[in-house]
Amino acid sequence: MEKRRIGSLDVSVAGLGCNNFGWRIGPDESKATLFAALDAGVNFLDTADVYGAGKSEEYLGNALGDRRKEVVLATKFGMEMAGQSGGSPTYVRQAADASLRRLKTDWIDLYQIHKPDPKTPIADTLGGLNELVRAGKVREIGCSNFSSEQLREANDAAGAMGLARFVSVQNEYSLFHREPEENVLSECQRLGIAFIPYFPLASGLLTGKYRKGRPLPEASRGKDQWGPKVFTDENLEAVERFARFAETRHHTLLELAFSWLLAHDVVASVIAGAKTPQQATANAGAANWRLTAEELSEIDRIFPDGEV
Repeated sequence: MEKRRIGSLDVSVAGLGCNNFGWRIGPDESKATLFAALDAGVNFLDTADVYGAGKSEEYLGNALGDRRKEVVLATKFGMEMAGQSGGSPTYVRQAADASLRRLKTDWIDLYQIHKPDPKTPIADTLGGLNELVRAGKVREIGCSNFSSEQLREANDAAGAMGLARFVSVQNEYSLFHREPEENVLSECQRLGIAFIPYFPLASGLLTGKYRKGRPLPEASRGKDQWGPKVFTDENLEAVERFARFAETRHHTLLELAFSWLLAHDVVASVIAGAKTPQQATANAGAANWRLTAEELSEIDRIFPDGEV
């Protein structure tokens, strides 16, 4: 599988989001899904301490074992966990040590603050993260849900103080959610920061499982609390337009979702969650379509400003 760079890290262009581990699926299913992704060429795994209240990290740590060195392991901190949250230097150290224990590893390849902390100056957070890098506990640092202004502020603070800088930002981005195009993608290009899209399949809309006029599959996201908000007639009609575009070119909707994101050079890896080995394998194989400039322009004409 093609690889791209996140700082010094070489990551597969299709990654595995591990948010389902410990929440929607148990340890055995998680392990089977993980190994299917690895066997399909995925080496980039993304989790967070809050996923499954720590169980996602635990399941990964237990499952990886001797295969730890095969993967680029990313996790996040900063959301409320055991009554604590934020980006203070003290909490950065505590959260990292807790993640290392759950992951059963001596180092985290990419350690990301899950959201901005308005109570802590970004320079303080970077100082705590820099200590982890110097101690060898973390290889690279990144952020999530940051605006272009926050990326710029963090980069300036790191440069002024000689600290490790963010090499990635992870924000929501898909054919249905194109807000990063307003300024975050261009800021990433300017600063040399890799962009990692989350929710690349728009809560399942772009998997191909949900089509207009068909009943929603049982035990699917369409059946949970978000279903009525996401799987609207308007969104399902947009799915039909995207599906027709892909199918007339002998590709699937899933391939379109991955390959459209990867057509942006600043995108390093598309991390999609999976609950089964079959889903993990399908996602891993969906990143091989090289869209032409003409095809990209046509997609913009089909649905220029998608928003779930």
